[in-house]
Amino acid sequence: MPSHDERHLFEMLVLEGAQAGLSWSTILRKREGYRRAFAGFDAGRVARFGPADVERLLADEGIVRNRLKVESAIANARATLEAGGLDELLWSAVGGEPIVNSWTSIREIPSETAESRALAKELKKRGFRFVGPTICYALMQACGLVDDHTTDCFRYGAGSAGVSESRS
Repeated sequence: MPSHDERHLFEMLVLEGAQAGLSWSTILRKREGYRRAFAGFDAGRVARFGPADVERLLADEGIVRNRLKVESAIANARATLEAGGLDELLWSAVGGEPIVNSWTSIREIPSETAESRALAKELKKRGFRFVGPTICYALMQACGLVDDHTTDCFRYGAGSAGVSESRS
């Protein structure tokens, strides 16, 4: 479903980056650990994390303890603040409205698109890390920027009906 909630957008950015090379089920099992470790995904608080926080996070069994991923989450919080938030930045990749695809099979769903490549390029230019085209496409799916539900799914098209989370 389309999300314009800054915390949710930042949470999905962090979790999608953490998922790189791992199964999504691993990240889902650790989601509460991430919420606790990353200050409820408050980008302002995470942006203030320093070296001691990195070491604390690397010792936290509730998250993926990969230095590059931990440091990227902090760098992405800082980049989020510098960008003035994620809502406008992410949604500009799709012209402000969800892209509703018409896939009949999950095998048709791409791992990246022209939009995700453009978004990855823009995010990298702004200092974001762990934001390649595949991660960006997964982020776009998770935040409702694209509706990739298959045409036989009860959720197909539901996000384009104007239902969205509140802006913050």
